[in-house]
Amino acid sequence: MSDKSDSEQIDDIIAQQTGWKQDAIVALRAAIKAADPAAVEVVKYKKPSKPEGVPFWTHDGDVCFVDVLKNAVRLTFARGARMEDNDLFNTRLDSKVVRAIDYFDGDRVDEAAVEALVVEAVELNIAAR
Repeated sequence: MSDKSDSEQIDDIIAQQTGWKQDAIVALRAAIKAADPAAVEVVKYKKPSKPEGVPFWTHDGDVCFVDVLKNAVRLTFARGARMEDNDLFNTRLDSKVVRAIDYFDGDRVDEAAVEALVVEAVELNIAAR
């Protein structure tokens, strides 16, 4: 168990990355926090294959999380299948629960578009209460 806060652990996860992956995570985090300053940062799913865990943002339930894959940085919306169709979603399109966006080397994070998705996701969580 870490003595660090979840936000500090997310800082460490970001620091472990380099180049475009680090840039993508920083941009995604900024967009999420700008869209919902009340979102709580949480680190979940620590396991031997991923001891640092996965950064999550919650507000009345999971909103989204960022996972670093071999060739991509994936932003997954926990209730994405209930969100309006959006051209940003490019993976997990057949899931009955989530929707995700994979960012690859050379991709730019459209922070305004991500902010709009986060706002929608938070509204879904609040409405489900």
